[in-house]
Amino acid sequence: MRALTNTILSGGPIVVVLIVLSLGSIALILVKIAQLRGVTGGDARRSAAIGAWANGDRHAAIKALEGAASPADRIAQAAMQGLDRGRARAPLEAELEWRGNVELAALQRHIRLLELVAMISPLLGLLGTVLGMIEAFQELALAEGAANASLLAGGIWQALLTTAAGLLVAIPAAVAASLLSEKVDRAAGKIEVSVGQLFSGHDGAG
Repeated sequence: MRALTNTILSGGPIVVVLIVLSLGSIALILVKIAQLRGVTGGDARRSAAIGAWANGDRHAAIKALEGAASPADRIAQAAMQGLDRGRARAPLEAELEWRGNVELAALQRHIRLLELVAMISPLLGLLGTVLGMIEAFQELALAEGAANASLLAGGIWQALLTTAAGLLVAIPAAVAASLLSEKVDRAAGKIEVSVGQLFSGHDGAG
């Protein structure tokens, strides 16, 4: 454990910053995974509700989507309630659009932070490497004729440590941001499909 601590500290303050970024991104990834759980589900429930709506059983259709967990369920229920109250299609579609935007904004929140971590971590690692190399060659210059290969090698590996640390932080953050964004996109697609099916009168079976 002490050897690991010494190795980390040898990378300088930039490695400490990268460790903080890593811990923060891991916590954020776990929070987003929990938040996005189930946002693309509920297909069978929506299909049954839209089918009931198409068959004229509006009360059963609206009731089927009560307590819905996914954004598509909530938007579909809002659309049904608006149509049931006799609202005109144009203003109802405008309301559903902003409701959908609100839902998606909540799902997308903080994903940009992961993208930022993925972008700046390699740059911080590179900065640490450059600074470390400068320091290593300064020590080499000061040593003059007493310099040896081990002195230079030690400075170089400590400098390269920050590049490795930057990549180790950036790769998981980039992968997580991509996967989470893709899940949000799928949730948005399900919103559009459910509202489209409702307005067109299809039951979604096909």
